[in-house]
Amino acid sequence: MQKRMGEAVARVARKVNDTVENKTDSLDLANCKLIAFPVGIYKAMRSVTEGIHHISLANNELKSLTSRFVTTFSQLRELNLAGNYLHRLPEEVTSLLHLRVINLSRNRFRRFPEPLTTVTALETIDLEENEITEVPVEKLATMASLRSLNLRENPVGPDVRLLVRPLVPFDLLLSPEEPIPKA
Repeated sequence: MQKRMGEAVARVARKVNDTVENKTDSLDLANCKLIAFPVGIYKAMRSVTEGIHHISLANNELKSLTSRFVTTFSQLRELNLAGNYLHRLPEEVTSLLHLRVINLSRNRFRRFPEPLTTVTALETIDLEENEITEVPVEKLATMASLRSLNLRENPVGPDVRLLVRPLVPFDLLLSPEEPIPKA
């Protein structure tokens, strides 16, 4: 157990060092078994955080994202949080003025993360395989940059399906409706 944990820590450290040393614009911490974003990374990356535009924390075990994460990586353009245990986003997400793509698929959202509706640069929101039943259609309709919203494999109600089609100027991806069983 400790050996596996040590290997995981070393893998994260290597990835962070590669990003810092090579001054790349991406940080890939996918599949690192993280239960929280490591606080030590803020210090290790302080000289390059402004240049980080893409972060992947996919397929970890994150239950939440802190406001510090959002404010530290304020220049993000793409954020991949797929395959975690997230159920909400911090309000500070609204300050990600350059965020164009967010992947929140395979998480535990029961509600649409409404702070995203105020991120004006957002072009793609992926919320596939969550537990979302209600969608703030009116707010989404005002998002001028939004091009694609993926809500497949969510239990959205039929009222959402009716409202959405004429209102939204973007591609809306929904799972096919289940046929109503005949009595």
